Amino acid sequence: MRDTIGIDIGGTNIRAARIGADGVIKDRRAVPSQRDAAACLRLCRQLVAELRSETTVSVGVGVPGQVDFAAQRVLSGGYVDLSSLDFARLLSEGTGLFVTIDNDANMALLGEAAVGAAQGLSHAVMLTIGTGIGGAILDNRHLLRGRGSAGQLGHLTVIPEGRACVCGRKGCVETESSGTAFGVHLAEAGLPASTRVQDLLDRPDDPAAARVLQRWAAPLRCAIDTLIATLSPQAVILGGGLGAAAHSALSLVPARKSWFDAPVLAASLGDDAGVIGAARAGRPRGRRAILVNGVPASGKSTVAKQIAAATGWAVIALDTIKNPFLAELSPVDRMMNRTLGRAAYQSIFDLVAEFPQDATVIVDAWFGFQPPEVLTTGLADAGVTDALEVWCHAPPEIVGDRYGARVATRQAGHPGLEYVPELVALARRARPLDLFPRLDVDTTLPPDQAAWRRFLGV
Repeated sequence: MRDTIGIDIGGTNIRAARIGADGVIKDRRAVPSQRDAAACLRLCRQLVAELRSETTVSVGVGVPGQVDFAAQRVLSGGYVDLSSLDFARLLSEGTGLFVTIDNDANMALLGEAAVGAAQGLSHAVMLTIGTGIGGAILDNRHLLRGRGSAGQLGHLTVIPEGRACVCGRKGCVETESSGTAFGVHLAEAGLPASTRVQDLLDRPDDPAAARVLQRWAAPLRCAIDTLIATLSPQAVILGGGLGAAAHSALSLVPARKSWFDAPVLAASLGDDAGVIGAARAGRPRGRRAILVNGVPASGKSTVAKQIAAATGWAVIALDTIKNPFLAELSPVDRMMNRTLGRAAYQSIFDLVAEFPQDATVIVDAWFGFQPPEVLTTGLADAGVTDALEVWCHAPPEIVGDRYGARVATRQAGHPGLEYVPELVALARRARPLDLFPRLDVDTTLPPDQAAWRRFLGV
């Protein structure tokens, strides 16, 4: 089972983790960050060397600043500025692994969308609040990139004649509501630099504390209101080192009633969001196959359609390929049915190979009727680099009853009622492939969409 290393380069620490195809963190490291770009590259190489295993295939890296994702180049940075290096190429050459880089907030949102606060959402906005403010936008389950580096949400103007920002403008939300800005507000109020947001929240009757929190949180509320009106997300996620604190502080600046509304949620993954998202983004850009497996009448086609309806991924079903030939060549005996089944099985891989390089495709079939090496070879030939198995099952007698109930409506050429005893025996001995991460689905129970969304990372 292949795994990926995710790296999150922050202003204080560089965090890295090796993450399996099932999304589980297997090992992790953290080291103090370095402002010097070459030193930062050396640290990343060192982290990869410490974490990698014989099954590691790629690395994803979240970096601060603007990133041209298509060109895989860092355009600008903040405390850690990697724009002087061809960072992705140099890290790949130094490790021998496929490397993907992206903005750190994009990576964090991918992590939260996979297994965190934005899980199951198609449209979400994330603000990462730390030394500065980063941002990312999920639009129809894809990161919004614009001309290449969209999502610099820390530079939304909230006070037109406000403080000067490093970007060249004035009054960006980063200058008022970041961790750095919080320190400025403390100094202006004459409060100790060591004061935390929670310290002020714990003093509700202190006018000085209230003023600092108001000055820090109100511009953030303005930025959030603008994002909700502009992007119509299902939720706005607040992450980063101060994300939870900012979420609490917003309670002092409630949103006004408006035509535009969306919940504001605290991120749930903490420091793991960036490395989880980076690992997911770092997977080699091959096709992905969701293998919905089970004997005939196991309920697999219903499960495949449910997954497709929730994700928008296309379904290729063996019977969909085979049925027109059964109709055209009718009457078809059992031997010809099997021959057409083998041909349809091979056609699945040919069809998958025609999908875009980074597509996810649902394949609905009983994979046990062919040797496993036929499947693994076919997936490799189709350019599939990531596969998951959804194993659909039901008690054998129920499988037999289901098949018998639908015989009259089945395409001519499929076995009739005489096949039921054979199918019941098959259902008793059938086993999943166990070649890939697997989710078991008992199709006699109501669908557990939360479980399969976690498994599929949607």
